[in-house]
Amino acid sequence: MSLSRRKFLQGLATTSAASVIGPGLLMQAAKAAEEVTQSTEPPGVWKVTGSHWGAFRARIYNGQVAEIKPFELDKHPTDMLNGIKGIIYSPSRIRYPMVRLDWLKKNKYSGETRGNNRFVRVTWDEALDLFYQELQRIQKDYGPWALHAGQTGWRETGQFQSCTSHMQRAVGMHGNFIKKVGDYSTGAGQTILPYVLGSTEVYAQATTWTTILKETKTLIWWSNDPIKNSQVGWQCETHGSYGYYAQLKDKVAKGELTMISVDPVISKSQKYFGCEHQYVNPQTDVPFMLGIAHTLYKENLYDKQFLEIYTLGFDEFLPYLLGTGKDKIEKTPEWAEKICGVKADDIRKFARRLVKDRTMIMFGWAVQRQQHGEQPYWMGAVLASMLGQIGLPGGGISYSHFYSGVGLPFSTAAGPGGFPRNVDEGQEPVWNNNDFKGYSAVIPVARWIDSIMEPGKKIKYNGGNVVLPDIKMMVFSGCNPWNHHQQRNRMKQAFRKLQTVINIDYTWTPTCRFSDIVLPACTQFERNDLDQYGTYSTSGVLAMHKLVDPLYHSKTDFQIFTELTERFGKSKQYTRGMTEMQWIQELYNNCRDANKDKNPMPEFNEFWQNGIVEFKTDQTYVSHEAFRNDPEINSLGTPSGFIEIYSRKIARYNYEHCQGHPMWFEKEERSHGGPKSNQFPFWLQSCHPNKRLHSQMCDSEKYRNTYAVKDHEPVYINPDDAKKKGIKDGDIVRVFNDRGQLLAGAVLSEDYPTGVIRIYEGAWFGPLNNDIGAIDTYGDPNTVTIDIPTSQLAQATSANTVVVDIEKFTGKVPPVTSFSGPIYVS
Repeated sequence: MSLSRRKFLQGLATTSAASVIGPGLLMQAAKAAEEVTQSTEPPGVWKVTGSHWGAFRARIYNGQVAEIKPFELDKHPTDMLNGIKGIIYSPSRIRYPMVRLDWLKKNKYSGETRGNNRFVRVTWDEALDLFYQELQRIQKDYGPWALHAGQTGWRETGQFQSCTSHMQRAVGMHGNFIKKVGDYSTGAGQTILPYVLGSTEVYAQATTWTTILKETKTLIWWSNDPIKNSQVGWQCETHGSYGYYAQLKDKVAKGELTMISVDPVISKSQKYFGCEHQYVNPQTDVPFMLGIAHTLYKENLYDKQFLEIYTLGFDEFLPYLLGTGKDKIEKTPEWAEKICGVKADDIRKFARRLVKDRTMIMFGWAVQRQQHGEQPYWMGAVLASMLGQIGLPGGGISYSHFYSGVGLPFSTAAGPGGFPRNVDEGQEPVWNNNDFKGYSAVIPVARWIDSIMEPGKKIKYNGGNVVLPDIKMMVFSGCNPWNHHQQRNRMKQAFRKLQTVINIDYTWTPTCRFSDIVLPACTQFERNDLDQYGTYSTSGVLAMHKLVDPLYHSKTDFQIFTELTERFGKSKQYTRGMTEMQWIQELYNNCRDANKDKNPMPEFNEFWQNGIVEFKTDQTYVSHEAFRNDPEINSLGTPSGFIEIYSRKIARYNYEHCQGHPMWFEKEERSHGGPKSNQFPFWLQSCHPNKRLHSQMCDSEKYRNTYAVKDHEPVYINPDDAKKKGIKDGDIVRVFNDRGQLLAGAVLSEDYPTGVIRIYEGAWFGPLNNDIGAIDTYGDPNTVTIDIPTSQLAQATSANTVVVDIEKFTGKVPPVTSFSGPIYVS
């Protein structure tokens, strides 16, 4: 191991490992660590497994992960593999089943002190008994409408051990519960695009890079940073996209490809590709696009034939564009300049460049995570339609070219299935109650805090109505909503109203702090599984070998929920009478049967020994090509079958902020002259992190120290702004608005324009105390974000609609509370 003997002992001491494994074994492990450090021929056994960060081999010595190296098929491994050991041996690991003290003392219904982090250690039997008793009480005293188990989030990889599947199957066998629709990543996009292009698009396969390299002449990264975001994948990531990124970079250098990054900041991708940068004021992409559309129309640069054959509603959109409609405002480049900050002549030049040759526009996801986030995606489709290149090789529009290997050549193979999430057909739950008392059984994913705060409220959503349920109990598993939801102090208020919160995880996340019963699951590296190698490429099937035994008192999700279902007589139905390895073999054999004709696979034992089955990836794809070739036979999934520039269906909903065609709506708050910018002059960008996956790996202590500033999450700020505020590089600063305050470490960078700062989302919330308004000690941007919907259509998150102020922190810096785990009470 790379740890010295002293560091090894010190690490174990900080995690109270001595109380778990005993002093004798402690000394043996320390001695083994020292021997591994000194050995020239590293001893141990190499095992293969996978993760969101890619596949790797781990050297196991004396029951410990001694070394990690990238899998040989991964030619572009991410640096984040260096954080894996820090996940396994994190000081934040949940060691035992824990129950919140005041929840026990006050007859289980006290929420006033939820979040004070005071917990009592209990046995597994005691914890699971309480879990079961609470399920019983909620169903008996209330009904399914009072139980929310519809979580969302990036669970650990592995087809069998998927935590959401295990939790929802087990809880569903006991009784019905509130579920969710949509997700935080693409809530607005996945709702609007089916009306416009006929599918969600954000999770669709898209034009392969081989075609783009050959055909595309102008490539627009619109609010898209693929070099940063392609490091992770939903299933085991192959990182094959980086080989194509290198070829794109070469074409840019040779002048064979024009590449432009449209973004308020200079992104990691823009610097890698050496491409052009088009600045736009934050949250004003729609005015910029309207100015482009106006130029295309006025200068007769748009494709009339494409609009006539493949689209519907351009004539209904024109009055708004030309100012002959209700608002009487012509969307000229001069009009757009005042809002988006791009000179009118530059808008015209940008428009002309788009029609010069084969153009592909590739949107990222952050641009739709703002108030009215449906509009930039819709308007982007309008621009692409005016260019007339949708369905052409290397042209058109994409909303997924950075995600999980989208665009890689792919195989024809079927990937392995997973553990069933739902109750098996023909079986009924213990409480077979479908009466939700008028409340909606399914709610938009980002509206659960609204449900707790305003039960019974009727909201509009995607053409229908939702009645927010009166939630009394919530169950989370491998899910950390205290990082991915907005407005922490509002969440504090909401959680005080809940009766019971149960959380199953491997590390003491901020969500654990605000739970009542916390159960320690093991990490994915402490159990066996299998996974698809390449989410979209389906490059193979990967064996996920257990590296080490579960640490402390942790158990697999399969174990935990098998034991829970035993308490209400459903364990045999839950497991189908199979063990962990029997399930893994079953999933593999089903995959093998599905591939027997075109992609033959070896017997399970051979696969398990070799660690991987590879498939031939030679398939290519052009987005919307079939539709372009024959729009009648291959019509889109929109109501008309065509691209809908104007949607009659949406228009009939009569929503204020999502009408019949894309429009510009002013935000509730916006920097650079927008609402509240005088009081809070900085836009806070909280995009996907560069060195973790959302909140996963934030607790990896050694790796976190590679980017943290004096133990705090970095806040990136322009040097001129910093100078005006008296802030120097490395200072601890306070970021604040009227919703909350946080501490972070200043990093000065010219990559950020004046008036723009960045704190990556996923930074762990660590309040100084349990008071409403208490300062966050580490740097969670959602302490200050706003919890409002994008619109009545999607009801999605508006995390990037936020303005703040920043100042140098004076006085004694309080200790960071994010990673220390619970306060143990005997």
